[in-house]
Amino acid sequence: MPKNETLLLDTHVLVWLMSGEDSPLAKTRALAEILRCGKSGGIRVSAISVWEVAMLEAKGRVGFSMPVNDWIEQALGAPGVGLVPLIPAIAVDATRLPGVFHADPADRILVATARHLQCPVVTADREILGYAEKGFVRALAIK
Repeated sequence: MPKNETLLLDTHVLVWLMSGEDSPLAKTRALAEILRCGKSGGIRVSAISVWEVAMLEAKGRVGFSMPVNDWIEQALGAPGVGLVPLIPAIAVDATRLPGVFHADPADRILVATARHLQCPVVTADREILGYAEKGFVRALAIK
């Protein structure tokens, strides 16, 4: 990847990144790339990921040692991280993705955001990785 690349984190990757050394992200090539891009301010988080994190916490699927609003503020305040708002162009593009992609609205918005930013999405999501294999979006797989 080029030196000043931007990376868009899938929601689970953001949670793993903030979880530290015990996460599935630890000791992966993807983590090294995330940290490298973070040094140049190249990490992006979609506004839809903020919503997803809050939904996961509300449903009890993830838990934090602090209120979810504080966790989100801390995550977005990490060095090199920037929030990507859900602008109209991304919202519309999410409804018009090329090829065949599944109907999950959050994943569609993430993919549309990565396409809009012209950057890879960092993910372990099989649907997104399969879509990337077809050439419709760039992805950095968590392996």
